[in-house]
Amino acid sequence: MTFYLKKFNELSNQELYEILQLRSEVFVVEQTCIYQDIDGKDYKALHLFGEKEGEIVAYTRLFKAGDYFDNASIGRVAVKQIHRSFGYGHQIIKESINAIYNNFGISNIEISAQKYLQSFYESHGFKAFGPDYLEDGIPHIAMLLTNEGI
Repeated sequence: MTFYLKKFNELSNQELYEILQLRSEVFVVEQTCIYQDIDGKDYKALHLFGEKEGEIVAYTRLFKAGDYFDNASIGRVAVKQIHRSFGYGHQIIKESINAIYNNFGISNIEISAQKYLQSFYESHGFKAFGPDYLEDGIPHIAMLLTNEGI
């Protein structure tokens, strides 16, 4: 898989279309969650995506501290369902952490994780904090990767 990191205005029309299609497939259709994915924050984000044989199969969006949470953050983590058995989720999280450190400086990274993925994120050093909560009807937990864990 080849990874690309781009600002919003650097994305081609095709890349943007495939990213929005992937996000819709995972978060709206697969998870049967009706919510406003296009939230006006994509302009501030760095977009990290992985391509395999010319198709975008993994994606995250990255924010510097203060643009989404008080800390830097990773969001909209998505891997095409038919590609999940290849470890691309782990690869894109590692790439996302490195991209945040390389582009925003070493900082804490905060995420709003779907509760069922808590152990996945813990395997990358994230630690849960605060109570569970519902976001768009799905149980979530706040998690933090501190720069001491590097």
